[in-house]
Amino acid sequence: MSNKDRFAEQWANTVTPLQVVPSVWKVNAVSAADIKPVAIRWLWPGWLAKGKLHILAGAGGTGKTTLLISLIATITTGGRWPDGEVCQERGNVLIWSSEDDPADTLVPRLIAAGADVNRVHIIQGRLNAQGEADPFDPSNDIGLLRDTVLQLGGVSLLMLDPVVSAVKGDMHKANDVRRGLQGVVDFAEANLCAVVGISHFAKGGAGSSPADRVIGSQAFSALARTVLVAAKQQDSDARVLARAKSNIGTDEGGVSYTIEPCTIDGGIETTHVAWGDLIEGSAREILGDVEGSDDDGRMDDDDPSEALRRILKDGAMTGKQVKSLMTENGYSAKQTRTAREKLSIVTVREGFGKDIRTLWSLPQAAGPYVAFPPLVPSSPHSCPALGMGTNEEKGHEWSKYLTGPLPDGTCLPNLDDDTEEV
Repeated sequence: MSNKDRFAEQWANTVTPLQVVPSVWKVNAVSAADIKPVAIRWLWPGWLAKGKLHILAGAGGTGKTTLLISLIATITTGGRWPDGEVCQERGNVLIWSSEDDPADTLVPRLIAAGADVNRVHIIQGRLNAQGEADPFDPSNDIGLLRDTVLQLGGVSLLMLDPVVSAVKGDMHKANDVRRGLQGVVDFAEANLCAVVGISHFAKGGAGSSPADRVIGSQAFSALARTVLVAAKQQDSDARVLARAKSNIGTDEGGVSYTIEPCTIDGGIETTHVAWGDLIEGSAREILGDVEGSDDDGRMDDDDPSEALRRILKDGAMTGKQVKSLMTENGYSAKQTRTAREKLSIVTVREGFGKDIRTLWSLPQAAGPYVAFPPLVPSSPHSCPALGMGTNEEKGHEWSKYLTGPLPDGTCLPNLDDDTEEV
C-alpha cells in the first residue's frame, strides 16, 4: 500500500462526531443586487445624520454642551439650523450628562435656546421593578433605552456627555473603545436616531489633524461617521464649529458662533449660542485661523514666514505646491498668506485658461521663471499713466503677472492669486 493510500485510509477512519454535526451558524452573504440603496437620512443636512454616531470635540471653554443644546432646540421646535436650513420635522431628544446638573445648568440653557422642553428628556438614572433607582451607566445600560424610545414615540437625537463614559475598558485602547461604542452604534441604527457624543481635545495637538486631536483612542473618530470640532480664539469670544471628518458627506466648511450670557424667567443667569457667518475651508485651516497658536505639528518652532522662506530658498515653485507643503507642516491658509505678505513673495502667472499657474519665488531670487522685461514706472510707488500700457487702459498689463517689489523697491499691487493654478 502506498503512503498516499495509507493516509486516505487513516483519514477515513478518524471522522469525529463534530465533523458530521451541521454548524449552528452560517454566513449570511446577500447579493448586492438584492439590497435596495437608500439615501442618507439627515437631521441637519451635511452635519447630523439619522442612525449614525457623531463626535463633538473641542478644547475646554468652547461651549460644546451649550452649542449642542442650541442644535437640540432646533430639533424640538423645527427651527433653522446655523446655516439657514430649516429642520424638516420636530423630534424628541434624550440627554445623558455626568458633568452638568439638569436643574441649574441644562434646563436653563434649554430655555435660553428656545427649546421645546416637553420634547427633551434628561436621563437621571434607571429603575427596577420595585421603583429603586440606580445611576445610569452608558457602558452597560444603552440597551435599556429601547423601551424609553418606544414610550416616547421615537427619538431624533441622543446626547452623551462625555462619550468616553460609554466605554467600560481603557479609552486609549482601540479594542475597548470599539466594544464599548458598538452598543451605541447599534442603538443609533435600530432607532434611526442621531447620537452625538461630546469629547475633549488631547493636549498638545494644535496644528495636527483635528479628528486626530480627539482624546483617547483613534477608534472614537474611526467609529463616528462625522466628527465635529469646536475651537475658541484666545482673548476673544470668537468660536468656530467645523467638520473635521465625514464618511457620509463633505468634510469642509464651518460656522462661527459666540456664547452669550442671558437671564431667563426667575432671574436665573445662563448662556446661549449666537450663530454667526458660514466659513469656508478645511477644519484644520478654520481651527488654525482661530487658535493661532504655536502648532506642534509644524516642521520647526519658528514662525510661518521662516518656513516659507526655506521652502522657496532653492528657487521658484508653484503656489499649489507651496500651499500644500505649508499645510503638511501644520500652517493654516491664513498663516501662509501672512507669511507671503511678510516676505513680499514675487508671484508670476504663466499660461492661459485652464493651463494657467502661479509661480512663487523669494524677492531676491533671479530664477528662470522671471520671463518678463524690467518695468520702470513713471515715478516711485506709482503705476504707469493712463494709455501708456499696450492694453490702452490703465497701464497695468505687467501687474497682472507680477506682484511684490521690483528690484528698485517699487511696489506693484499685491494681487490675490487664490484662483488656483494647475
